[in-house]
Amino acid sequence: MGNLQEKLEEYYNKDYLPMHMPGHKRNIKLLGEKLPYKIDITEIDGFDDLHHASGIIKNIENKAKRIYESKRSFILVNGSTCGILAGIRSVVNFGDKVLVARNCHKSVYNAIEINGLNPIYMLPKIGEDGIDRNIDSNEVEEKLKKNKDIKLVILTSPTYEGVISDVSSIVSIAHKYNVPVLVDEAHGAHLRFMENICDKEALSAGADIVIQSLHKTLPALTGTALLHIQGDLVKEENVARELSIFETSSPSYILMSSIEECLDIIESKGKELFKEYQDNLKYFYNEAKKFKNLKILGNEIENKDYYDFGKIVIKTNKTNITGKELADILRNDYKIELEMSSINYALAMTSICDSKENFKRLLDALIDIDNKLEKENKSKEELNIKLQLPKKEISILEAIKNNNSEFKNYNELEGRISKEYVWVYPPGIPLITPGEVISKELIKKIEEFIDANIEIRTTFDKFPKIEVIK
Repeated sequence: MGNLQEKLEEYYNKDYLPMHMPGHKRNIKLLGEKLPYKIDITEIDGFDDLHHASGIIKNIENKAKRIYESKRSFILVNGSTCGILAGIRSVVNFGDKVLVARNCHKSVYNAIEINGLNPIYMLPKIGEDGIDRNIDSNEVEEKLKKNKDIKLVILTSPTYEGVISDVSSIVSIAHKYNVPVLVDEAHGAHLRFMENICDKEALSAGADIVIQSLHKTLPALTGTALLHIQGDLVKEENVARELSIFETSSPSYILMSSIEECLDIIESKGKELFKEYQDNLKYFYNEAKKFKNLKILGNEIENKDYYDFGKIVIKTNKTNITGKELADILRNDYKIELEMSSINYALAMTSICDSKENFKRLLDALIDIDNKLEKENKSKEELNIKLQLPKKEISILEAIKNNNSEFKNYNELEGRISKEYVWVYPPGIPLITPGEVISKELIKKIEEFIDANIEIRTTFDKFPKIEVIK
């Protein structure tokens, strides 16, 4: 049957007249070849259907299933977001109680909202540098014991910064209560192929639903992802039904072809590519130990067995600059664009597609910057204002549906109930959700971000005003 890319090229060369979508009609004479118009098709005869796959698309799913050793793998072209929405809805009923890591992506909160769920939150441990660490499995046990009606455990592992939770222990505890575990592993599609942490990835650890963004850490186009299921606590047909709701009914064949190409590369060259990648990472981390002022989280992390060294987290908390300022210097002076930056650190994301020269270029730039910095011993209070879980007054859905509201400046809102989400992006983790009370600490935290020139985002995009319930 050949792969999808070859079949798309072959179909174009046969010169069929496209009396169907998409509207560009593969007319490269008019449109040129800057974009791949000639292989952008819809579900026509012989090209299968993502939501009823039985041919060439089913082959891609089976390839993912084989590589990741899942019970069933679904390919996603709406990113991990649609997988998270579908995965959660496939195992809950409206109004159910769910156990949620507070550092989950905003798509998890969107799922809570549209399903009217009652979330019980778990705060991750937080380092002195203000960076989230793991979710404690003992807290999972404690919450499940106390709330017998929890229907699903939801967590993010690895985090944006590469911290991996002990998913195996969490799954073991949850299954004791007959509760499935969904892991947002958007940043961990590569973990299975990393020698030191391959057994820490969520599928190997026994999670029931695992969502991975291929485009984040593997060679695939933006928007490509996978949803895997295993075990008996999740019904395959339920997941398929929910994906037909949350995923487009006009999937991009270019993106699906990109997924297949990525899986082919991993299957045929993965071993050698990941060996070279890990050698490059070792080189970088060893050289980075020589920094005088900047520090790399991977060289200081408490539990190196549960950490993805592919995330290079550059800590600035003991220097005279912020993470945001470091990112600006790298962009403006060295033409190096980082993934994200915060108050006390900046994050460089790496993959098997980074050459040793890439690592050396980043390293040389950081050495140069490090030599110009001054050490600054900030107090623990200065390093990071720690947020406790906000007080929940009403549910997310109740707050959103409440029309008796007003917009007021954020610094006037202590004690008021938020009607919208407030977050910094990336990574898109809410500081507060609708229905929660705005505290003095949250206002201080917002000011901390403003002082560091980090953008605050809100649902209705009117910051510094936030909508609150009257």
